[in-house]
Amino acid sequence: MNSDKKVNAWTPLDRAGLARRVAQDIPEGWYVNLGIGVPTSVANYVPQGREVIFHSENGILGLGPAPLEKDIDPWLVNAGKQYVTLVQGGSYFHHADSFTMIRGKHLDLCVLGAFEVAQNGDLANWSTAKPGAAPAVGGAMDLAVGAKRLWVVMDHMTKEGRPKLVRKCSYPLTAPTCVTRVYTSLAVLDVVPAGFRVVDMVPGLSFRALQQCTEAQLVPEVPATAAV
Repeated sequence: MNSDKKVNAWTPLDRAGLARRVAQDIPEGWYVNLGIGVPTSVANYVPQGREVIFHSENGILGLGPAPLEKDIDPWLVNAGKQYVTLVQGGSYFHHADSFTMIRGKHLDLCVLGAFEVAQNGDLANWSTAKPGAAPAVGGAMDLAVGAKRLWVVMDHMTKEGRPKLVRKCSYPLTAPTCVTRVYTSLAVLDVVPAGFRVVDMVPGLSFRALQQCTEAQLVPEVPATAAV
Protein backbone atom coordinates (compact mmCIF):
# COMPACT_ATOMS: atom_id res chain seq x y z
CA MET A 1 0.00 0.00 0.00
CA ASN A 2 1.20 3.52 -0.79
CA SER A 3 1.96 5.07 2.60
CA ASP A 4 1.36 8.58 1.15
CA LYS A 5 -2.24 7.80 0.24
CA LYS A 6 -4.72 9.36 2.68
CA VAL A 7 -7.37 6.99 3.99
CA ASN A 8 -10.54 8.49 5.43
CA ALA A 9 -11.51 7.30 8.90
CA TRP A 10 -15.18 7.75 8.04
CA THR A 11 -17.63 6.17 5.62
CA PRO A 12 -20.40 8.13 3.86
CA LEU A 13 -23.96 6.88 4.20
CA ASP A 14 -25.33 5.03 1.20
CA ARG A 15 -28.85 5.61 -0.17
CA ALA A 16 -30.45 3.14 2.23
CA GLY A 17 -28.55 4.63 5.15
CA LEU A 18 -29.74 8.11 4.23
CA ALA A 19 -33.36 7.01 4.00
CA ARG A 20 -33.10 5.19 7.34
CA ARG A 21 -31.57 8.27 9.01
CA VAL A 22 -34.38 10.52 7.81
CA ALA A 23 -37.05 8.04 8.91
CA GLN A 24 -35.65 8.01 12.46
CA ASP A 25 -36.41 11.72 12.87
CA ILE A 26 -40.02 11.87 11.61
CA PRO A 27 -42.31 12.18 14.64
CA GLU A 28 -45.45 10.17 15.34
CA GLY A 29 -48.54 11.30 13.47
CA TRP A 30 -46.93 13.57 10.86
CA TYR A 31 -48.31 13.81 7.32
CA VAL A 32 -45.33 13.56 4.97
CA ASN A 33 -44.78 13.84 1.22
CA LEU A 34 -41.82 11.91 -0.19
CA GLY A 35 -40.10 13.19 -3.34
CA ILE A 36 -38.65 11.11 -6.15
CA GLY A 37 -35.34 9.29 -5.60
CA VAL A 38 -33.92 8.51 -2.16
CA PRO A 39 -36.90 10.13 -0.35
CA THR A 40 -39.33 7.52 -1.67
CA SER A 41 -37.55 4.77 0.29
CA VAL A 42 -37.95 6.60 3.62
CA ALA A 43 -41.30 4.81 4.04
CA ASN A 44 -39.41 1.51 4.23
CA TYR A 45 -37.55 2.50 7.41
CA VAL A 46 -40.07 4.09 9.78
CA PRO A 47 -39.51 2.50 13.21
CA GLN A 48 -42.00 -0.23 14.03
CA GLY A 49 -44.99 1.02 15.98
CA ARG A 50 -44.65 4.66 14.84
CA GLU A 51 -47.49 5.95 12.66
CA VAL A 52 -46.44 8.30 9.88
CA ILE A 53 -48.94 9.07 7.10
CA PHE A 54 -47.22 9.32 3.72
CA HIS A 55 -48.65 11.35 0.83
CA SER A 56 -47.99 11.20 -2.90
CA GLU A 57 -48.95 14.20 -5.04
CA ASN A 58 -50.53 12.05 -7.73
CA GLY A 59 -53.36 11.40 -5.27
CA ILE A 60 -52.55 8.90 -2.51
CA LEU A 61 -52.64 9.23 1.27
CA GLY A 62 -51.44 6.30 3.35
CA LEU A 63 -48.46 4.97 1.39
CA GLY A 64 -46.80 1.90 2.87
CA PRO A 65 -43.40 0.28 2.25
CA ALA A 66 -42.37 -0.87 -1.22
CA PRO A 67 -44.13 -4.14 -2.18
CA LEU A 68 -42.52 -7.51 -2.69
CA GLU A 69 -42.54 -8.54 -6.34
CA LYS A 70 -45.36 -11.03 -5.73
CA ASP A 71 -47.49 -8.32 -4.12
CA ILE A 72 -47.18 -5.65 -6.84
CA ASP A 73 -50.42 -3.96 -7.89
CA PRO A 74 -49.71 -2.54 -11.39
CA TRP A 75 -52.35 0.16 -10.85
CA LEU A 76 -50.85 1.47 -7.62
CA VAL A 77 -47.86 3.76 -8.23
CA ASN A 78 -46.48 6.92 -6.65
CA ALA A 79 -45.59 10.19 -8.39
CA GLY A 80 -42.29 8.66 -9.51
CA LYS A 81 -44.11 5.74 -11.18
CA GLN A 82 -42.77 3.31 -8.59
CA TYR A 83 -44.97 0.50 -7.29
CA VAL A 84 -46.18 1.16 -3.76
CA THR A 85 -48.43 -0.35 -1.11
CA LEU A 86 -51.33 1.20 0.75
CA VAL A 87 -51.71 0.91 4.52
CA GLN A 88 -55.04 0.11 6.15
CA GLY A 89 -57.22 3.22 5.96
CA GLY A 90 -55.28 4.66 3.00
CA SER A 91 -57.12 6.41 0.18
CA TYR A 92 -56.94 7.63 -3.43
CA PHE A 93 -58.24 10.95 -4.68
CA HIS A 94 -58.09 13.43 -7.56
CA HIS A 95 -54.81 15.09 -8.45
CA ALA A 96 -56.38 18.51 -7.83
CA ASP A 97 -57.44 17.48 -4.33
CA SER A 98 -53.89 16.34 -3.66
CA PHE A 99 -52.49 19.76 -4.54
CA THR A 100 -55.19 21.42 -2.46
CA MET A 101 -53.74 19.51 0.50
CA ILE A 102 -50.25 20.72 -0.41
CA ARG A 103 -51.14 24.36 -1.03
CA GLY A 104 -53.43 24.43 1.98
CA LYS A 105 -50.49 23.73 4.35
CA HIS A 106 -51.86 20.36 5.45
CA LEU A 107 -48.51 18.52 5.15
CA ASP A 108 -46.23 18.56 8.19
CA LEU A 109 -43.20 17.71 6.11
CA CYS A 110 -41.90 17.21 2.59
CA VAL A 111 -38.67 15.33 1.88
CA LEU A 112 -37.01 16.16 -1.46
CA GLY A 113 -33.73 15.57 -3.24
CA ALA A 114 -31.64 18.50 -4.50
CA PHE A 115 -28.81 19.56 -6.78
CA GLU A 116 -27.85 22.39 -4.40
CA VAL A 117 -29.00 23.98 -1.13
CA ALA A 118 -27.80 27.45 -0.17
CA GLN A 119 -26.97 28.39 3.41
CA ASN A 120 -30.04 30.65 3.58
CA GLY A 121 -32.31 27.71 2.69
CA ASP A 122 -32.68 28.32 -1.07
CA LEU A 123 -33.47 25.10 -2.96
CA ALA A 124 -32.36 24.13 -6.48
CA ASN A 125 -33.65 20.70 -7.47
CA TRP A 126 -35.49 20.87 -10.80
CA SER A 127 -32.94 21.86 -13.45
CA THR A 128 -29.19 22.08 -14.02
CA ALA A 129 -29.86 24.42 -16.98
CA LYS A 130 -27.52 22.35 -19.15
CA PRO A 131 -28.25 22.49 -22.90
CA GLY A 132 -30.42 19.55 -23.92
CA ALA A 133 -31.22 18.54 -20.35
CA ALA A 134 -34.94 18.13 -19.74
CA PRO A 135 -36.17 20.01 -16.64
CA ALA A 136 -38.29 17.99 -14.21
CA VAL A 137 -39.99 20.29 -11.75
CA GLY A 138 -43.01 18.03 -11.06
CA GLY A 139 -44.73 19.18 -7.88
CA ALA A 140 -41.53 20.42 -6.22
CA MET A 141 -42.37 24.12 -6.39
CA ASP A 142 -45.75 23.59 -4.73
CA LEU A 143 -44.29 21.26 -2.12
CA ALA A 144 -41.36 23.55 -1.32
CA VAL A 145 -43.67 26.40 -0.33
CA GLY A 146 -46.74 24.40 0.73
CA ALA A 147 -45.36 21.96 3.31
CA LYS A 148 -44.83 23.23 6.86
CA ARG A 149 -41.23 21.93 6.78
CA LEU A 150 -38.89 20.92 3.98
CA TRP A 151 -36.06 18.45 4.53
CA VAL A 152 -33.57 17.71 1.75
CA VAL A 153 -31.75 14.41 1.38
CA MET A 154 -28.74 14.15 -0.96
CA ASP A 155 -25.06 13.31 -1.37
CA HIS A 156 -22.80 15.85 0.30
CA MET A 157 -20.83 16.38 -2.93
CA THR A 158 -21.27 15.71 -6.63
CA LYS A 159 -19.56 12.81 -8.38
CA GLU A 160 -16.95 15.35 -9.50
CA GLY A 161 -16.28 16.36 -5.88
CA ARG A 162 -18.07 19.72 -5.99
CA PRO A 163 -19.90 20.76 -2.79
CA LYS A 164 -23.71 20.74 -2.93
CA LEU A 165 -24.12 22.86 0.21
CA VAL A 166 -23.24 26.29 -1.13
CA ARG A 167 -23.25 29.98 -0.24
CA LYS A 168 -25.50 30.75 -3.22
CA CYS A 169 -27.18 28.34 -5.64
CA SER A 170 -25.77 28.33 -9.18
CA TYR A 171 -28.75 26.42 -10.59
CA PRO A 172 -32.27 27.80 -11.18
CA LEU A 173 -34.15 27.98 -7.88
CA THR A 174 -37.11 25.78 -7.09
CA ALA A 175 -38.04 28.10 -4.20
CA PRO A 176 -36.19 30.59 -1.97
CA THR A 177 -35.50 30.17 1.77
CA CYS A 178 -37.66 27.05 2.07
CA VAL A 179 -35.28 24.34 3.36
CA THR A 180 -35.23 23.78 7.12
CA ARG A 181 -32.95 20.73 7.37
CA VAL A 182 -30.53 18.82 5.13
CA TYR A 183 -29.56 15.16 5.38
CA THR A 184 -26.40 14.40 3.41
CA SER A 185 -24.19 11.35 3.08
CA LEU A 186 -21.90 12.95 5.69
CA ALA A 187 -24.06 14.94 8.10
CA VAL A 188 -27.41 16.25 9.28
CA LEU A 189 -27.61 20.04 9.26
CA ASP A 190 -30.24 22.63 10.20
CA VAL A 191 -30.59 25.89 8.29
CA VAL A 192 -30.01 28.77 10.73
CA PRO A 193 -29.22 32.48 10.19
CA ALA A 194 -25.47 31.88 10.59
CA GLY A 195 -25.35 29.04 8.04
CA PHE A 196 -25.74 25.28 8.42
CA ARG A 197 -25.75 24.13 12.05
CA VAL A 198 -24.35 20.63 12.43
CA VAL A 199 -26.81 18.27 14.13
CA ASP A 200 -25.01 15.00 13.48
CA MET A 201 -22.06 13.60 11.48
CA VAL A 202 -21.05 10.13 10.33
CA PRO A 203 -18.76 8.40 12.85
CA GLY A 204 -15.12 9.41 12.58
CA LEU A 205 -15.74 12.62 10.63
CA SER A 206 -14.40 15.84 12.18
CA PHE A 207 -16.00 19.25 11.91
CA ARG A 208 -12.89 20.51 10.11
CA ALA A 209 -13.10 17.74 7.51
CA LEU A 210 -16.80 18.41 7.01
CA GLN A 211 -16.16 22.12 6.44
CA GLN A 212 -13.50 21.24 3.85
CA CYS A 213 -16.19 19.33 1.94
CA THR A 214 -18.65 22.21 2.21
CA GLU A 215 -18.67 25.59 0.47
CA ALA A 216 -21.30 27.07 2.78
CA GLN A 217 -20.55 28.25 6.30
CA LEU A 218 -20.99 25.61 9.00
CA VAL A 219 -21.86 26.37 12.61
CA PRO A 220 -19.61 24.18 14.77
CA GLU A 221 -21.90 23.51 17.70
CA VAL A 222 -23.33 20.01 17.59
CA PRO A 223 -26.47 20.18 19.79
CA ALA A 224 -27.30 17.23 22.01
CA THR A 225 -30.92 17.22 20.81
CA ALA A 226 -31.86 17.93 17.20
CA ALA A 227 -34.76 20.28 16.58
CA VAL A 228 -37.45 19.34 14.11
